[in-house]
Amino acid sequence: MTPWVLRLILANVAMQFVTMAFPIVRYALLLVPALIPSRPWTLITYMFLHAPGIMHILFNMIALYFFGPAVEARLGSRRFVALYVTSGVMAALVSVPFTPMVPIVGASGAVFGVMLAFARFWPRQQIYIWGVLPIEARWLVIFLTALSLWSGFSGASQGVAHFAHLGGFLGGYLYLKWAEWRSPARHFKRKAQAPPPPREGDRTIERWQQISTENIHPLNREEVERLLEKIASRGPKSLTPDERAFLERFASR
Repeated sequence: MTPWVLRLILANVAMQFVTMAFPIVRYALLLVPALIPSRPWTLITYMFLHAPGIMHILFNMIALYFFGPAVEARLGSRRFVALYVTSGVMAALVSVPFTPMVPIVGASGAVFGVMLAFARFWPRQQIYIWGVLPIEARWLVIFLTALSLWSGFSGASQGVAHFAHLGGFLGGYLYLKWAEWRSPARHFKRKAQAPPPPREGDRTIERWQQISTENIHPLNREEVERLLEKIASRGPKSLTPDERAFLERFASR
């Protein structure tokens, strides 16, 4: 469990108890898309509210628990929180033209953004639905996108904010593209393309080899080990700019 995944789960669970004890809090903090100009705080607060009962919050928190730690470890805590919030806010904004007066609660949009990031970094990772049905992460995202589009326009599954789910995917995608544009990988790529080709100093390779994998998420640990094996067998020049940036992120911790 990574720090911000734990904090977000605790915050959501705490708010569930608060709104059960004081229902008026739910009405003050829930999102009505058309009322965003007069209630701007609801762009954030609605993400921490869930429908009465346990199923709504349970599904969202299970998804956050399984997908969140790997993504936070890959992006870093600050960017993970930014991804989460961006996805949730975009989910709210996308709902404006489709369900302007329908109250919306739930972390689904934000969690869908995290799910998209997981599929972006580990597209072929097997996900087991209900612990039984295997599906690759990339196909899970594609299936959920198609399902949300069909359900949203057909009116199926009333009471589910399908367009908010799509907005979460869109927010996650836009944030990842922005983060990629800001990534040190761009710097590495420019250097790699400029003649003469760059040479990795012994100290750089040594720093990468000293990365401690004990506290790294297993998926990131496997990637670090794969890249170190690649350096050992083919040399540091075989690394792509993104792979160099990936090692630098963990070497700087």
